[in-house]
Amino acid sequence: MTDHLDDRRDAHDADLDLLRAANPVSATTGPWRDRPLNAVAERGLNQLLHRTRARRARRRVVLWAEAAAVAFAAVLALTVPDLAAAPATAAVPGALHPRDSAALTLDRVADRAEAAARDGGPRLRRGAHVQTWSIALDEGPDAERPVTLPEEREVRWQPDGSRTERVKADGKVISERIHPPSRSDAPPRSRPPHTAAALRDYLTEVHEPGFPRRTTPASTREVLDALPSLLDTWTLGARESAALARLLADSGGLRPAGTVTDRLGRSGQAYVLDSRDEHLRHMLILDPDTGEPLGLEVMFTKDRPRFAVEAGDVMSYSAWRR
Repeated sequence: MTDHLDDRRDAHDADLDLLRAANPVSATTGPWRDRPLNAVAERGLNQLLHRTRARRARRRVVLWAEAAAVAFAAVLALTVPDLAAAPATAAVPGALHPRDSAALTLDRVADRAEAAARDGGPRLRRGAHVQTWSIALDEGPDAERPVTLPEEREVRWQPDGSRTERVKADGKVISERIHPPSRSDAPPRSRPPHTAAALRDYLTEVHEPGFPRRTTPASTREVLDALPSLLDTWTLGARESAALARLLADSGGLRPAGTVTDRLGRSGQAYVLDSRDEHLRHMLILDPDTGEPLGLEVMFTKDRPRFAVEAGDVMSYSAWRR
């Protein structure tokens, strides 16, 4: 019992250290007030939550193993001879690999998307359906890969501004919450525009909310960072998808990587951005005919022994569906 209490204290201290390190509030400037989290802060909070869930899952596995080891050890040794070599935690999903034979430029996709939007196509819809996964990073010499499962989240909005959020993992509903109407009408709650220039301004505010408003437009990397906040709130229509494709084509930085089959089995065009200072690679997947964003994957491009991750490991992904 004492050992388990010590483990809980250590976990609590580790979470406090993570929160202190991520504290965005300066001790020397102000004044400060409540404001929405930006995309980077939301990702950090999600990482902390995943880390906590993973730690609890590992603790459950350890307790179960301690109780069952004596009863099952002999049987497992006889019936599953290779079990000792199997990893104790879930495998990190492999990165997606585009095929270079049919790469389309973003300009070409934007042209197609604009033509499709002129013909009609789906309209913008408030709400989202997304499958997400992100690695929970443990730090230190004993860092291990945690047990994590993809989460499927569906958000439905009501006419009064309230919303229902249902989360599934491994095919089972793990939470269902009703959120009351919000007073905020700032992006991404407000309706996204359907022109490239206005959409860039919108995503700039998603990435860096507050006043005074930022005067420089979001970079391509910042657009990618802000995109999940938009797509977890809205399902884009044909005009908004065309605007996004044109925005990305005009921004530069994303290189065509070819055709790829995403994690929901759909065929799309992959576009890659390398962040050399952070040793990360972002891969955005678009429908080649409509510009609709299908998925976003972030991958490590350098070994991180401190966190037990290697170059080529996936850090996170999102896959959006209608």
